[in-house]
Amino acid sequence: MFDWSKQRLLAIAPHPDDEVLGCGGLLHKAKTAGAEVYVQFLTVGDTADISDKGFSTASERVGEIKEVADHFRWDDWHIAFPGDDYHLRLDAVPRFEIANTVERLSPLSIAAVEPTVVLAPHRLSYNQDHQAAAEAVHTALRPSDIRRRHHPCLVLAYEEAADQWRQEAAAAPNMLVELDEAAIDAKIDAMRLYGSQIHDHPHTRSELTLRSLAVLRGMQGGVAFAEGYHAMRWLA
Repeated sequence: MFDWSKQRLLAIAPHPDDEVLGCGGLLHKAKTAGAEVYVQFLTVGDTADISDKGFSTASERVGEIKEVADHFRWDDWHIAFPGDDYHLRLDAVPRFEIANTVERLSPLSIAAVEPTVVLAPHRLSYNQDHQAAAEAVHTALRPSDIRRRHHPCLVLAYEEAADQWRQEAAAAPNMLVELDEAAIDAKIDAMRLYGSQIHDHPHTRSELTLRSLAVLRGMQGGVAFAEGYHAMRWLA
């Protein structure tokens, strides 16, 4: 079994809430076990999502991040490209710039944190920011001499329910992380703290959707709950 207690996790989130939707259960599981957890947000901006809170500003979303960070007891978090010039426009930023930020320029870069586990969005998401983030992280984690560049032993692409809306077929997750009821509750509670982003069912960001996907992935592994991942690198 993988020992999460000895790991240092770095989650790359295109926007606030992606880390909860994609890997919130694992972040809770690892932190509870004793791991270090860091979250690198790429961009935060105003949003016109229709939710109970209605239109939300970037400053309100940063406030939500702070609540979620306290909830999960993250060791640190950072926003790489704040503001509406970048929010939902990461596809207009050169991949070189995003990859360099993830690799070595951010205070929570791979070089600075030296994570053992990196979690990133899947490249087949319909969202342009998610695509840009996935491709940049893939570049930043290119194979190299481990004596010159840090190589995380485990690199995972997380899934979100919204990723099922895609033009290309995608393989099923090839790694399942078992979660207990406490981890699922912590994930859903964190999503509630993102009050500008959570929606009633039916919606890809509803509580029932999050729980249903965890039940499905758990069933596939013969357990009650799980999160699904695509393992991009696993160096044992």
